[in-house]
Amino acid sequence: MPSREEIAYFGAGPAPLPTSVLTTGAQAFLNYDNTGLSLAEVSHRSPLATKILADTKAALTSLLDIPDSYEILFMHGGGTGEFSAVVFNLVAVWVEQKRKRAEEECGGDEEKVLERVRRQIREELRLDYLVTGSWSLKASQEAANLLEPLGKGFVNVAMDSRQESEGKFRTVPDESTWKLTPTKKDGGKGSAFVYYCDNETVDGVEFPSFPKSLESQGQDPEDERLIVADMSSNFISRPVDVSKYAVIFGGAQKNVGITDTTIVIIRKSLLSSYPPASFLHAVGVWSPPAIFNWPVIAKNNSLYNTLPIFSIWTAGEVMRTLLSAYGSRKISGQADVSGEKAKIIYDILDANPEVYQVVPEKSARSRMNICFRIYGGDAAKEKEFLEGAEKRGLQGIKGHRSVGGLRVSNYNAVPVENVKKLAIWLVDFAQPPMT
Repeated sequence: MPSREEIAYFGAGPAPLPTSVLTTGAQAFLNYDNTGLSLAEVSHRSPLATKILADTKAALTSLLDIPDSYEILFMHGGGTGEFSAVVFNLVAVWVEQKRKRAEEECGGDEEKVLERVRRQIREELRLDYLVTGSWSLKASQEAANLLEPLGKGFVNVAMDSRQESEGKFRTVPDESTWKLTPTKKDGGKGSAFVYYCDNETVDGVEFPSFPKSLESQGQDPEDERLIVADMSSNFISRPVDVSKYAVIFGGAQKNVGITDTTIVIIRKSLLSSYPPASFLHAVGVWSPPAIFNWPVIAKNNSLYNTLPIFSIWTAGEVMRTLLSAYGSRKISGQADVSGEKAKIIYDILDANPEVYQVVPEKSARSRMNICFRIYGGDAAKEKEFLEGAEKRGLQGIKGHRSVGGLRVSNYNAVPVENVKKLAIWLVDFAQPPMT
């Protein structure tokens, strides 16, 4: 039976956790802090659970320098659940903006207000999606599905990178080619939000930085775009200017912890910008289900229903480990390590182009999920590589079932020494056979 030290795991999620966190977690699972109770047993409404929530929020706030004007929510449903939550909540925010303006201009005439907002929904409601991979594609499809009872055309795919790379997700196209819904200053009405996935786990495509075309537009609120980012697979791996986003979310099982926890960072002002549910229904829009209703979750300190306290504690412990490791450098320290590990792998792949072919273009290569083919997708050779990797204790490298190939997930908890073990196999495999 191999020891933990003998296995180098590169799975895409659930992903490796720091051994120190697992060691402490094993004790916490049996008897947390000499309470005689497992963290899997404590009440989610106990003072102990409340403290764990507060400590985890504090650690995340410190890591990312989250402004006081933002709230942190812990939710269920993973990133996929937030595909729906984003639509439910931010369409409600958009409707409320229209309702308030209509009430001001219609003199409080309820029927006129209803009719005006119904018309605006039909004619003006747009949701912008930047599609660079499998997850942003699924998010856009979920939005279209949720809004289908209202009609079609509400989802604007402002960019689909497959159109620039022979039907494959391999790049982030130049921003000049994006077709975002025009804001007021450009003669339009703007969109309810702009959505993108910062790092595509399946396809290995990562935005190198915050898009310039999504920067603040000016002083008029009608020129501002609400930016939503799915950061499930590169969360807490590099510095993020949280103030540029309306919402950031991510499932915990990549860089933060274990499954069953979804972290949402949301601008507090949005939490008080919802119309009554009765108004949403009157204009034909679903109100957010309670389990996905951000204001409800925030009002209840993420404890609207039973929260997995052990999972929250694990995420907090991972964050505190990073703070301890990098001190005042915080996420910048982790970003340097992530970059170093990715460079080791990409340098070998690029040095052997006849054997290895990296899937994404260089400008959009992910630091977290390194996707490549062997001999142009030769199934026998890729199987040979995977079998050899397994014999060397290198696990979790098989590509996603939807695209095949190889994928090395380089999450925070993957040690540099494990990447170096993989590097040796990559070099050895690329050598010509002995004659």
